[in-house]
Amino acid sequence: MTLAWRRWQPLAVALVVMAAVLLASHTAPLDILRYIGYAVLSVIGPGMLVFRSLRRRPHTFVEDVAFGAAVGLVLELAGWAVFGALGLQGVVWLWPLLVYVPFAAVPRLRRHWLVRDYPSRPSLVWSWTVAGAISFFSLYLYVVFFSLNPIVPDTESTDQFLDLAYQLSLAGEAKHHMPLDLPQVAGEPLHYHWFAFSHLAMGSLVGGIDLPVLTMRLMVLAICALTTLLLAVVAWRITGRPFAGAAAALLFAVVGEFDFVASGWPPFGTQVAFVIWPSLSMTYSWVLLVALIGALADRLPRWDGDSTIDPIGPGAWGLVGLFALASSAAKASSLPVALSGLALAWVAVLVFRRRFPWAVTWLGIIVAGAQLFALAAIFAFERYGLSITALQPIKQFLPADDIARSPLKLAVLHTAVWLAFLLHLQLRAAGIVPLMWLRRGRLTPVQWFLLGGAIAGPALNLLLKDYAATWFTRAGFPFSIILSVWGFMLVFERARVSRRGTVALAIGSGAYALLLMVVAAVWALPRYPTYRVFAPVLPMLIFGAVLAVIATLVAAAWVPLRSRAEWMRGRGGLVLLIGILLAGSGGLVLDARFSWGVPGGPYTEKALVPASQVVAARWVRDHSDPEDVIATNSHCVNAAHDCAAARSFWLSAYSERSVLIEGWAFAPRVQTNVTAPFWDQDLFQLNEDAFYAPTEQGLRQLHDERHVRFLVAVRRTERESPALAGLADLVYDNGGVAVYELR
Repeated sequence: MTLAWRRWQPLAVALVVMAAVLLASHTAPLDILRYIGYAVLSVIGPGMLVFRSLRRRPHTFVEDVAFGAAVGLVLELAGWAVFGALGLQGVVWLWPLLVYVPFAAVPRLRRHWLVRDYPSRPSLVWSWTVAGAISFFSLYLYVVFFSLNPIVPDTESTDQFLDLAYQLSLAGEAKHHMPLDLPQVAGEPLHYHWFAFSHLAMGSLVGGIDLPVLTMRLMVLAICALTTLLLAVVAWRITGRPFAGAAAALLFAVVGEFDFVASGWPPFGTQVAFVIWPSLSMTYSWVLLVALIGALADRLPRWDGDSTIDPIGPGAWGLVGLFALASSAAKASSLPVALSGLALAWVAVLVFRRRFPWAVTWLGIIVAGAQLFALAAIFAFERYGLSITALQPIKQFLPADDIARSPLKLAVLHTAVWLAFLLHLQLRAAGIVPLMWLRRGRLTPVQWFLLGGAIAGPALNLLLKDYAATWFTRAGFPFSIILSVWGFMLVFERARVSRRGTVALAIGSGAYALLLMVVAAVWALPRYPTYRVFAPVLPMLIFGAVLAVIATLVAAAWVPLRSRAEWMRGRGGLVLLIGILLAGSGGLVLDARFSWGVPGGPYTEKALVPASQVVAARWVRDHSDPEDVIATNSHCVNAAHDCAAARSFWLSAYSERSVLIEGWAFAPRVQTNVTAPFWDQDLFQLNEDAFYAPTEQGLRQLHDERHVRFLVAVRRTERESPALAGLADLVYDNGGVAVYELR
């Protein structure tokens, strides 16, 4: 009994930390319990049963849970689509019965309810490491997001990051409609990766939880924990080494970008910081992408040096199809990176074994088919501003007059910026270098696949223009993490470190990481210097040089000392690799320090969302039907009537209703010019006249032809015409916002 409790202690601690974070950020205990019930009964439960029926042999219980949760997310999408298409959102909580009933009724499926004979079990060290990584990241989320953003705006001066309301509006749209339209422009098709918002909608419909609680608290915390756990499980399975999984969890959830400057947006973007909460689609997609990596790797040909864990089996083909389809519209950047990895594996099998790679070909066909489905059915071949402009992330830090400079200066500047790019984003991939060295370039198909994905992510980022291109770097991140820890494990095994030496190495590594965290917490440059265009890359080059000097001094001392201390022989490379992999340990701490105490968070564009507007929007939600359309005079983030880009999303977000015309800057059709005026000026004028020059005919046209039921007049934009009260019923007024119902 005592031993069993010790095994469950890491999970208990992680759950306690997550619960404490939620409670400290004003999440109602009942909502937490509802979410746990929803996650277990509607996601993990059905997913585990299906995963167990597809895999040939069990490996570990934690693998069943992690992969089962990922499968459950895919099944949930199918349940949402079927019930939504039939207009049965009110009983969508019944969808798990489509899984539970067959697994209870069919004798051959009943055995999957309870599995006892797991051949492997995570060690306590593995469990505590993964639980520690999840706990650390949960606390990080509290500092940078939860503590700074109320669940629902509660003052007249509440600031929100601009995209938060947009994401909430998509969740509200998914809660009531299938397929989705753009909530800010009623009837406008939404060609976008919106599967994450279907998941949020299901959490609300099945769990009975308010959407803001899910988007601002529960979903982001749970999905981050699941991604960390699944990455640990997949890295273990792919490499065959349990601690590779634990190391992958640490590199993902504890070690950040190599940066020592307090800035709202690092020079080359980020892979984790400022990704998790501003882009719920990216956060959600990581679970499906990591699961897809595990399923694809299982079906690739196995060569010497690959994992000795029993393959999932033929059922992995089904998992590839499920995860590829779900990934296709979870985030548009996922499948192109996975396809690039498969392409490199295909070439490797053909060249090194001189055999036609049939298995890789079929995998590529499945993934390419899923990509084509998304491009045609979901995205309608919209590019969202993406275009080929090579090396834009590099060129932005080079002076415009490069041609006039000497060749030597030009070479130095280019080298410096490229080095900064690698230092900033790719240090956690350093384990790939010794892996290729130790295997003399003779990688297995699984390793070529991971290498292809690791390269394709940043390569596509460097090839394409637009902010959206940075998401390819994030998609390549899991590939590089898994391959890097594989290389680390090869170096560790080659060093033949004793158990006592392993403990000492772990303590030393922890102390080194903690020191870097302290440095980030108490000392960092306050902002980027602006006297040169390449100045933002200088701090990381300086700190990189400092660490390089320290490493050189340690190496100089190591060489003579190793002749006296036997434990140092053959282990210098391992120590160096650990130093490189952990060099970004201060990244997330720096982000937390920069965020602390800044209302709404310190990042980029914010929108003022007064509580009075939110209360009015939620009143409309509670007194209307999902098919009702509302109209508003609020189109801009600020209080102005006219603005350069119409990016007001709060009304559709908190009302969960379609708005005739709110903010249209994120509409697919204007992504190449977000400052463009609304495309139907006659409709726009009809909308504006309803507030400022209302007529009985105009209001009747809105009601009869556009199905508008409520007019929401925001007075901080411009006060509505007094004549409106004689033509429509004033049904709500809190001083800042008035709501009129059309007769």
